[in-house]
Amino acid sequence: MPTEPVPVEAVHPNPTVEQVIRHRLSTALGGWRGSLEAAAPMVAFVVVWTWQKDVMTAVVAAGVLTVVLAVVAVIQKQSLQFILSAVFATAVAAFFALRSGRAEDAFLPGILTSAAWGVGTLVSVLVRWPVVGFMVGAGDPRMAEDPFAWRRDPGLVRVCQRLTLVLVALYAVRVAIMLPLYFAQQVAWLGVAKVALGWPAWVVAVAVMGWILVRGNTPQVVPAPDSDVTWQDQHDQHHRPT
Repeated sequence: MPTEPVPVEAVHPNPTVEQVIRHRLSTALGGWRGSLEAAAPMVAFVVVWTWQKDVMTAVVAAGVLTVVLAVVAVIQKQSLQFILSAVFATAVAAFFALRSGRAEDAFLPGILTSAAWGVGTLVSVLVRWPVVGFMVGAGDPRMAEDPFAWRRDPGLVRVCQRLTLVLVALYAVRVAIMLPLYFAQQVAWLGVAKVALGWPAWVVAVAVMGWILVRGNTPQVVPAPDSDVTWQDQHDQHHRPT
């Protein structure tokens, strides 16, 4: 007597650590618009300074563009998250530039921030509390009750260690390129580097992370509560009618 086939959903294995991480990080990364809003004020600063050679005029131009972006976002009912971060970054950069009267000092806070993040992410790897792990943990359904649940899966910690090293490399490249330009007072090239090492560099970093996650096949030691959701997303993608 033939037996009925058992539904695949009834016997599916737990998704790998990499699949769970991909599922959670997919909602944690900003898109192109947010990166554009964050970078645009500094681009305006560089363009106006190159044209007028006046720090105050360049700062005003960056501030005006920030206000315009905020107004457009409000009209379109978009999030102000990245614009607000740009306001803070622009204000700090303006303070440094106006205080010294040197346009290159507008980039010093960003360089110092990248250096600090680079050191911080490296230390997080050395002490086995990788920064990416906190990003992954933020998407855990248990976050409110158990914010460090991700730490109980050694496989997840190992993968997050490798992903965090990608961020360490990103910050190291930023400092290695921009610091010599700062000391050489190359304002125009600092502006180019600021843009190139912003969103484009993040795209490269995310691509490397994606490569690590696609190639990896680390089993979950402690299955996550959203494992079924993660697996179902993968199953639906593979069985979606064309």
